[in-house]
Amino acid sequence: MPGSVPCPEEGGHEIQVWTGGGHSVAGGTSNTGVWNVGLRYGWVLTAPHGPGFLKGRFEYAVDAVPAFVVFQPHNTAYGAGVNPLGLKWIFATRGNVAPYLELGGGTLFSSDEVPAGTSTINFTSGAAFGMHFLGKHTWTAEVRYQHISNAGLTTPRWAWEATVTMREGAEARKRPCSRLVKRNGARWLTASVSS
Repeated sequence: MPGSVPCPEEGGHEIQVWTGGGHSVAGGTSNTGVWNVGLRYGWVLTAPHGPGFLKGRFEYAVDAVPAFVVFQPHNTAYGAGVNPLGLKWIFATRGNVAPYLELGGGTLFSSDEVPAGTSTINFTSGAAFGMHFLGKHTWTAEVRYQHISNAGLTTPRWAWEATVTMREGAEARKRPCSRLVKRNGARWLTASVSS
């Protein structure tokens, strides 16, 4: 079907390159910022279900984070990480925007202690609200609250309580949107491949 676009659909896969950055907020470590780049692979596991405006699809995703930079007052720490837990609820939409909520977590390994006197190994958890902008080229924009902590690996136990980041990504989906169309009184599920 001409004009169809890849979208989140059961059995589909998300491949995304993303980048994001942000700064600590009140209650977190002061004067500290982050910037990271990652690669995501996701699996859309369900068809749309749920009541009313909560109707959506469930996606599981994994992120590889080859560059994670922490700008601290005393130095800049360079690191990498993996986020094996990405749980995303993509709300069902009829237009070209698909909003979502996400919870996730992983591990961060850094060249220097983050912050000084603690650990080079930290754990990340976070929540995000974002939107997929569907089209020939699909883009994602989100706001993410991220918690970084050494989880008691060292004394003192340290937690960077709050970081808000803006994250953007370009993605490809392996399955196009399908539509129910009515032909001769019968409903048909149609799909098309976009290049």
